Amino acid sequence: MSDGPAWTGRACRFAGVARPSYAVPVIGVMAPERVSEASTLYAPAQPVDLAATIAPLRRGPGDPTFRNDGVAVWRTSTTPLGPATLRLVQRADGTVRAQAWGAGAEWAIDGVPELLGAGDDWSGLDVSAVPLLADARRRNAGLRLTRCRQVVEMMVAAILEQKITVVEAHRSWAWLVRRHGTPAPGPAPAGMTVPPDAEGWRRIPSWDWHRAGVDPKRSRAAIEATRVAAGLERTLDLGRGGAEVAKRLRTVPGVGIWTAAETSQRAHGDPDAPSIGDLHLSTLVGTALVGTAVDDDGMLELLEPWRGHRQRVVRLIYRAAVRPPRRGPRITIQDHRSH
Repeated sequence: MSDGPAWTGRACRFAGVARPSYAVPVIGVMAPERVSEASTLYAPAQPVDLAATIAPLRRGPGDPTFRNDGVAVWRTSTTPLGPATLRLVQRADGTVRAQAWGAGAEWAIDGVPELLGAGDDWSGLDVSAVPLLADARRRNAGLRLTRCRQVVEMMVAAILEQKITVVEAHRSWAWLVRRHGTPAPGPAPAGMTVPPDAEGWRRIPSWDWHRAGVDPKRSRAAIEATRVAAGLERTLDLGRGGAEVAKRLRTVPGVGIWTAAETSQRAHGDPDAPSIGDLHLSTLVGTALVGTAVDDDGMLELLEPWRGHRQRVVRLIYRAAVRPPRRGPRITIQDHRSH
């Protein structure tokens, strides 16, 4: 596999949210809209933990759009320019070598800084009064909030996770992407697939949603999201989430406060959108901060001192590996695909 850049000149150094400025393309490389390969070396202004930062983009161990082979993190995605495969390798000095293939290669490379948390400012977050959070912050100095800039893709994945177990949702996602996505461009690991674009999701027949274990309510919501895809993607122009972004996301029928938060956390890099209505989150937050389970209202009360940073605090709690006590049997996974 070639490790050489598709662009001549020195490697770009990113800082903040600035876009990379490419040198003159090698003679013979196609025009930007047809670029099949691009690469750069990202040198973050602040320490970045590659694996921890983009972990929320992985939908389970069998996700065909995400792979960590122990050396590199691979991710496929549908971009405004077409499908792309992105390979990320973090070096000992903290820099990240990024390579991308496919019609969307340039777009994927352009987004590497934000994907790895550029512009995600933790400086105003003070967790020193809570030992568990302070320790988690110290041990995860490179943790950042990702901003992947793919609103519809994140919303469809979140819709599939509504009111069912994570195992079921991940199974549905993997089945649909493998069946209706496209092969990953470039030298991606075997089995990697690019998710459908908005039109591709809309073309999925009702029986395939059913075979994937997705009920009509969720499939309708996913299709409704794809019908207003352009408007959803424009919410990225509003910044890193916030009330207006949440309001616009929730105009999609079937998308409530939980789905909007799960979408904006990943697509926009929203630092203040805890997943209200999550089956387990309030218990996790309560256990971490006061040693006992709470409901959503209790969770919001506990997180209030960190308003503006509440999703950052939630990520620290996850990184602290808090485990609430089990007080009952696990939910039985129902498989209705053959009904």
